[in-house]
Amino acid sequence: MTKQPKRYLITSALPYANGALHLGHLAGAYLPADVYVRYLRILGKDVVWVCGSDEHGAAITIRAKKEGTSPKTIIDKYHTLNKSTFEKLGISFDYYHRTSEQLHHETAQEFFKKLYEKGGEFEEHTSEQYYDEEFDQFLADRYIVGTCPKCSHPEAYGDQCENCGSALSPTELIDPRSTLSNKAPILKTTTHWYFKLDKHNDWLKDWIETGMLDGEQHHDPKVWKKHVLGQCLSWLDVDGGLKPRAITRDLDWGIPVPLADDKAKGKVLYVWFDAPIGYISATRQWALENGKDWEVYWKDDESELIHFIGKDNIVFHCIVFPAMLKAYGDYNLPVNVPANQFLNFEGRKFSKSKGWGIEQHDYLEEFKDFQNKEDALRYALIRNMPENKDSDFKWDDFIDFHDNELVATIGNSVNRVLSLSYKYYGGKVPTYDATAEFGYELEGEVAATYESFLQQLARRLDELEEDVLAFNFRPAAAKMMNVAREIDLLLASTEPWKLQKNNPELVQSIMHAGLQGVVALSVAIYPFLPFTSNKLRSLLNLSTLDEAIAIGNNMVEDLKNSFKNGEPIVVAGREIEKPQLLFAKINDRKDKSRLATIERQKEKLAAVLAAEKATNYPEVKPIATFDDFQKIDLRTGTIVAAEKMKKAKKLLKLTVDVGFEQRTVVSGIAEYYQPDAIIGQQVVMVANLAPRKLRGVESQGMILMAEDADGKLVFVSPANGFPNGWVVK
Repeated sequence: MTKQPKRYLITSALPYANGALHLGHLAGAYLPADVYVRYLRILGKDVVWVCGSDEHGAAITIRAKKEGTSPKTIIDKYHTLNKSTFEKLGISFDYYHRTSEQLHHETAQEFFKKLYEKGGEFEEHTSEQYYDEEFDQFLADRYIVGTCPKCSHPEAYGDQCENCGSALSPTELIDPRSTLSNKAPILKTTTHWYFKLDKHNDWLKDWIETGMLDGEQHHDPKVWKKHVLGQCLSWLDVDGGLKPRAITRDLDWGIPVPLADDKAKGKVLYVWFDAPIGYISATRQWALENGKDWEVYWKDDESELIHFIGKDNIVFHCIVFPAMLKAYGDYNLPVNVPANQFLNFEGRKFSKSKGWGIEQHDYLEEFKDFQNKEDALRYALIRNMPENKDSDFKWDDFIDFHDNELVATIGNSVNRVLSLSYKYYGGKVPTYDATAEFGYELEGEVAATYESFLQQLARRLDELEEDVLAFNFRPAAAKMMNVAREIDLLLASTEPWKLQKNNPELVQSIMHAGLQGVVALSVAIYPFLPFTSNKLRSLLNLSTLDEAIAIGNNMVEDLKNSFKNGEPIVVAGREIEKPQLLFAKINDRKDKSRLATIERQKEKLAAVLAAEKATNYPEVKPIATFDDFQKIDLRTGTIVAAEKMKKAKKLLKLTVDVGFEQRTVVSGIAEYYQPDAIIGQQVVMVANLAPRKLRGVESQGMILMAEDADGKLVFVSPANGFPNGWVVK
């Protein structure tokens, strides 16, 4: 779209209501959306942000079975918990719905029926699927476990091996068994409906690559994230493109297939089909309760749709759901899907079963004595947000971000301005001289004036806006911090506490300017630190931005225009409140309680590692004789060239110099290493392994890798140090 939209519809991925959400979820789809939406609101934009609990699917029934209860009990428990936790962390959805609600069932069934009645969008397939005779039911993929054919992990699911990450189908499993009866299932014939994704392949590819839709420019693909485009095109280009995809399942928990057909009995809509329709039903429910027209947000040419998700949902939101919407007709397609990558925790993936990580509600409880704990967490996650690559949350970084930036920069600059103003002027804003020179260099000026300082604040706000609207939230957080640094620079350069005795008139202008800086800061931090913004504005006796949003003015533009014209926001004579600390330092020599909270979190992780060290090493393989070992020819080498294999996500083609010749080796390390990054890497390889063709390329050896506890592969090389006990493979 080239013109400015009149309204925005923002969605965040519907979280499963089968468990509590951890910090990785927050950083992936909810916190970035909250920053973006809050900024649109203070720009005076018409924006609706919807989300809700995804309450169907096998994962919920499995959880209910494990806990000996009903799916309804599970979804009620976790919907309530997650909704409450989002609210406490300032995640400001306009509506948080549930896919178990009647309106959603009606919306999803109507969507299915419309596509069915149009003809040409669905096809029926009869196939053999696993069936549990003891429980008398077909088994969803997650109800089937067995040995992975790729890595031999004995507890792989029917849709994916969580050990090696391979996508699977149930019939690929070795020795499959039902999770219900723990017995081997049988194959039984069943019929399902498939959405003909293949017929949408060509227009989807053109739409994603060029942004063109029905002959018009729909969006600019240059502003889409590279990993989003790359993942989409890999699906559209590989193995002949898209394939039909099942949209029904044999389950008793879900939305019944709305057909008067014997084949539809006992079948529900597959969760991936019904869940994204939840965005539509959530918007409908919001509109019903607020007297609005939901359709203008989904169907009007002057509305923009944006999906916030994690990278595991890219295909559903960039390929599957857009194809559903276009097949139905009249719906807008997303203009951007700024998917984040994954947040790890202290070097490893979050794992509830292993006790690795911390869930959102646990953070709020365990850090309940922290001053402004909500914004402390929000800021640490934004500063380390996995926008373009996986990132890692570390407690030591949390301390650094908190003490060196929130306390030392924002907290300190605000406290000094308010404390001096309160001390010198009895809690009232002083008068000022607009032409007063402050005696420090600003943007090349020899001596900054009151007016030039305000104009500098406006420039900082311009820089911030550019990054937020481009979905660059980590850089935007740095631009936000620059507003506080301008206040620091003003005070550090002029030292008003030294001028007060001999030049009180100049100090009045300095402090008046500093107070305008605090106003600018209260606006700049609002999308990131809403609790701090509200507290700051209350200290200035200004209405909170939450209250001001209802008016619909562009508060950012109004503020910048005033500053560009040298006009203050808080005027002389206005009363301000007695200063209060915004954040309390963690590394405090006098009060160790906050640091002790962090140390307890580290101790929990140390206990997990200790338990793993005692129990989780793989079994040693059967005894090999010296003669067996003598058969293996191990050689050192150096990788001199590397490239990705076509149509193979996990394989790299390597050229390895082993001294006397160069060898071609195909290695399954593409998910851990980029080709350019491993040129020059020293390796150890098996030089006498029988050659083997992989994807048409003859591999002339095998690189030795070490596998850590999370399954990550690391080169066995003189340059690497390893913990004891890793498996070399």
